[in-house]
Amino acid sequence: MKLVPALRWHLVGNADEALDDRLLPLLETVAATGSLAAAVTACDISYRAAWGLLRDYHRKLGAPLVLLERGRGASLTATGAQLLRAQQVAAQRLARILPGLAIDLGPAQRRAEQKPALRLRVAASHDLALAALSGMLPESAGIALELSVMGSLHALREFGAGRADVAGFHVPLDEHATADRAPFLRWLRARRDKLVRFVDREQGLILARGNPAHVRNLRDVAARNLRFVNRQRGSGTRLLIDRMLAAERIDPATLEGFGTEEFTHPAVAATVASGGADAGFGLRAAAAEYGLAFVPLVRERYFLAVRAKDAVKPPFVRLLDALESPAFAQRVRRLPGYDCAGAGSISGLEALGPESPRPRARPTSATRRPGRSHAPDTAA
Repeated sequence: MKLVPALRWHLVGNADEALDDRLLPLLETVAATGSLAAAVTACDISYRAAWGLLRDYHRKLGAPLVLLERGRGASLTATGAQLLRAQQVAAQRLARILPGLAIDLGPAQRRAEQKPALRLRVAASHDLALAALSGMLPESAGIALELSVMGSLHALREFGAGRADVAGFHVPLDEHATADRAPFLRWLRARRDKLVRFVDREQGLILARGNPAHVRNLRDVAARNLRFVNRQRGSGTRLLIDRMLAAERIDPATLEGFGTEEFTHPAVAATVASGGADAGFGLRAAAAEYGLAFVPLVRERYFLAVRAKDAVKPPFVRLLDALESPAFAQRVRRLPGYDCAGAGSISGLEALGPESPRPRARPTSATRRPGRSHAPDTAA
């Protein structure tokens, strides 16, 4: 085992206060991704916590650290960039003298470092259970997700083009299950791909605490001239919103703020909670995190698309094991409106049909061996 010195910043004033350990990694990830949503997922903190952290340090430092612009994502302000640059310079200087300061207490750490976690490139629609899964994997399964958050259709396009190992997307269930699946199937191939069941979740209207306008549906949002915050085009939730408006024969132009877009469920909830909008559409769990009212409108199933030939390889086998684990079920139970029954089961693309067949059983230990894939044909 090796002991090494660590760099830490302090606010010097009336009281000596150490900088919150979450702040600099958050700034670094915002700078790298251009997205606060992607940064909170990568840093394994909630959107609400990140929002509060940035607000607190805006107050303490007298200047904002991150600039959030609708439709353009997130970027560091001059103060945020200065702080991050100071951290990088100090870390580089420390690294130059580190070999002489480190204490090696034995070979255990070196042996651990020789077994890096297996990695999977995941392009996925934003989901709270997926963020929870990503946070638990490195410590429990020896596998890490390189998670890129984007709309469902964009994720499937990345998967179809070979730029992702897994694509996460969601489709409506119940009375909405007859919705056109063509946009999702465009990037999938029946002979090449399989679907892994992930979670079922509840979506609906996110409203001010207590639902003071007594909203029951999207028509009420339009009729009461409530300010609406939308999801970005290309996301599965935006596709669902558009279809529900068409089914109800509601002109989007009658929704004030329809052109105002956010990129994640927590961002929609945060906008309503801050008074920036009166209504939004998103997850029950996101509304609950901010103590907001929620009107359920649809249940969805979230799938992970994988290539059949890859589903028997060690990274995916470990992923499936994690999905069926008690640890994952425990984390999902903390999310209102979520259900992980059947997580980890594998189906063909027919699972996207209005009446999904019962998922096939996972491949047994025998069928996981090379040359014994459960898929009848893995050709592209």
